[in-house]
Amino acid sequence: MDYVPHTGDDQKQMLGTIGVKSVEDLFVDIPSALRLKNDLDLPSGLSEQEVSKLMKQLAGKNKIPSISLMGAGAYRHYVPAIVSHIIGRSEFYTAYTPYQPEISQGILQAIFEYQTMIARLTGMAVANASMYDGASAMAEAAVLSCKTLGRKKLITACSVHPEWRKTVQTYAWANGYEVVEICSLANGRVDPSILEVTLDETVAAVMIQSPNFFGVIEDVAAMAPVVHAKGALLIVGVTEATSLGLLKPAGELGADFVVGEGQSFGNALNFGGPYLGILASTEAFMRKIPGRLVGETTDKNGKRGFVLTLQTREQHIRREKATSNICSNEALCMLAAAVYLSSLGKNLKELAKLNVAKAAYLKSELLKLPGWSAVFDGPTYNEFALRVPDARKVNEQLKANGILGGYDLGTVYPEYKNCVVFCATEMLCKVEMDEVVGVLR
Repeated sequence: MDYVPHTGDDQKQMLGTIGVKSVEDLFVDIPSALRLKNDLDLPSGLSEQEVSKLMKQLAGKNKIPSISLMGAGAYRHYVPAIVSHIIGRSEFYTAYTPYQPEISQGILQAIFEYQTMIARLTGMAVANASMYDGASAMAEAAVLSCKTLGRKKLITACSVHPEWRKTVQTYAWANGYEVVEICSLANGRVDPSILEVTLDETVAAVMIQSPNFFGVIEDVAAMAPVVHAKGALLIVGVTEATSLGLLKPAGELGADFVVGEGQSFGNALNFGGPYLGILASTEAFMRKIPGRLVGETTDKNGKRGFVLTLQTREQHIRREKATSNICSNEALCMLAAAVYLSSLGKNLKELAKLNVAKAAYLKSELLKLPGWSAVFDGPTYNEFALRVPDARKVNEQLKANGILGGYDLGTVYPEYKNCVVFCATEMLCKVEMDEVVGVLR
């Protein structure tokens, strides 16, 4: 808050109204043995001017590189000015989740438009109003698959984001489900033949990511029939949402769920959050997916309107029928994505093409360096894995020149020691990419 509005007299009046003599009387129910006997060792208060100066000094300690080659689930994209302008308006700017049925038509329409755009981009019939992040969206889809089919086994590809896999494992452990990982990759993709051997009638869902953690685009169409032949469901994850502007929607390729991280859609990196979880499904799961769904209707005068149609949160239905108690609507993050997508329109495809072109150029130039080679030869989006002489030295050299390097795969995948995933988005220009190559040369 900007300031504390209550004077000493105000406090006395409020205490008198509720019938206590002091603020300490409000805590009499807490045993004295559990209460502090002295004040906390905190510094004295500061004036508004002093606080502002201190915050600027602390913020100045953040070292933000002008050139970034890092992706791995969080991507540096340009955010049009209109995004911050719209989400900063008082009609939208709130820290709390707008889940009440009586929320304004403006909020409802924004959610409806967002749902519509996500459904179209993913090729699915329905999309909810958002989740916490991509990892929780995938985990929720996995648990829902187990509950729906009455099965207790899940398969996830090791090419899925490591942190997403950990989140899935945590959810599975809490619900008594088993998670099996498959790590046999052909050209950086999941091998359908290995998947077929691993699958059986106890598996509820198979989770893949495309583009995957190595930047390689998976062959979703080849895996869908293999998964469905065993009666299991296919969950396709997306960490780089701008790829949806170029790649054929996973829903059209046979996915039952498309989950993803929507940070790339108008949400800044923000040192790791808050981000935006995407969850879309076929119509079969419309009444089972967590969160809320906004629908379009007409009022008694025939005027177009919007209504909070479905809510599977335990605050609104019987607790035992709630599909999840993580049903948050990341309202501002969702709104940012809706504004971003509305402002780009069909230019999202051109943006995606630009990402592909930038990554292709950077990759071709880095491969000219002695001792550098490609790890996989499968098709990629804006990330690619390269084998380098010494991953640690490569990133240290880049850091010394004010450049944020790529993701060292050896930290998570021992079999890929001295392999680095580099990312190139539209934020990199040719001069900067040539500078990177020059530093490394």
